Amino acid sequence: MQLPSSHGSSVSRILIAGLALSHQGLAVPVQDSPRQYLLAGVELPAKYTKKPKSPYNPDYRDPLDKAVDSVGGELDPLPYRNGLGASVLGPWNWERSRQSPDLVRPPSTDHGDMKNMRWSFADSHIRIEEGGWTRQTTTRELGSSVELASVNMRLDKGVIRELHWHKEAEWAYVLDGEVRITAIDYEGGNFIDDLKKGDLWYFPSGVPHSLQGLSDNGTEFLLIFDDGAFSEESTFILSDWLAHTPKSVISKNFNLAPEVFAHLPKNEKYIFKGSYPGSLEDESPTGKNVKKSKYNFSHRMLEQEPKITSGGEVRIADSRNFPISKTVAAAHVTIQPGALREMHWHPNADEWSFFIKGRARVTIFGAQGTARTFDYLPGDVGIVPRNMGHFVENIGDEPIEMLEVFKADEFRDFSLFQWMGETPKKLVVDHLFQDDPKNGEIFWNTVKSAEKDEVTLPDPPKDAAFGDAGEL
Repeated sequence: MQLPSSHGSSVSRILIAGLALSHQGLAVPVQDSPRQYLLAGVELPAKYTKKPKSPYNPDYRDPLDKAVDSVGGELDPLPYRNGLGASVLGPWNWERSRQSPDLVRPPSTDHGDMKNMRWSFADSHIRIEEGGWTRQTTTRELGSSVELASVNMRLDKGVIRELHWHKEAEWAYVLDGEVRITAIDYEGGNFIDDLKKGDLWYFPSGVPHSLQGLSDNGTEFLLIFDDGAFSEESTFILSDWLAHTPKSVISKNFNLAPEVFAHLPKNEKYIFKGSYPGSLEDESPTGKNVKKSKYNFSHRMLEQEPKITSGGEVRIADSRNFPISKTVAAAHVTIQPGALREMHWHPNADEWSFFIKGRARVTIFGAQGTARTFDYLPGDVGIVPRNMGHFVENIGDEPIEMLEVFKADEFRDFSLFQWMGETPKKLVVDHLFQDDPKNGEIFWNTVKSAEKDEVTLPDPPKDAAFGDAGEL
């Protein structure tokens, strides 16, 4: 049944009257909700407008050094910590400070000197080409990235990354779209495949190859090279080679008249719009001496069955399930909100991390009392040198999706939790709880299972997000 149009105004008048009486201390049954206050045109009570207390003020105390999501909370970090620090009077980049709150106000556990271990691809120079672009992170951008370098590349539909090869091996992860890859192996066998989001490819050193965007929006991918000093500008490119070779030599090499090569490109093509290809079957070479490669240069990483942990998922691709990838191993990790990529270290290589989604906090322990904390957003690169202890904490409200990449044939890590459980009880308690046997027993009963939970989800905290942490 439709009520008369005057009904809404009557409700408003009744609500206003009721609110007025309630402010006079009279008991009038009024629905106490923000919507009803707004409908009545009455100012919201303080309890509905009061913002959480900012952790960036002189009075805030947090002896636990909890993470603060300054991006999600739209907070402006300032250098105050547990009664120390002061405001900022000089020039200040608020956006940068919001992206790296643990540089503005480091945890009290940070100490000593450590190289920068964070870079954002947003700060990398972009080379813009016909139908695509590319940008890189190498030792020139991030000095600590000594073992691996990376290129982020975009190709539109039909656009080609020219036939080329590198001194370095190339490992790649498809970030979005679809791409066709071609290559020949050391024995002259050809390989062609179409890849989608979450797929990998690997080309050993010197293997010639090409890339082409396929889907309506083309493709974007992350390339990893097994030398931090790599430069995308140092690629060996087909058109560049022929442009710098006498045509008489080219004529002899292909046993064709020089006139055939009269209109070869005068410079490298690098990235350019090409003809959209047909199916794999239609495009496969069929010449007299053509042969298929016996090697598989691609791998469906996201189609792997993941290891399910209490706080996320882990997929590992290395030479054990992607045999041709001899110099690069990787893990695809999902970390749910509130979860932690457990405290661990890698004994065989530096970790090169790429953050695809989410917001993370990472503290790196470098021995000799040295530790430093970094914050990461999508598109950021992180480095953790081999054997340095660290964790990855999800400080946002969405899952973290990240890649852990290593210059190694196999993925390896040591879990702190597992190590404790695999060590004799008395030895563990003597190290950590010699003067606190009661809590030592609590700790041992937790770790004695020696369970390796790569992404662990702890019990929810008992205190409010921005309230003072209280005293220990």
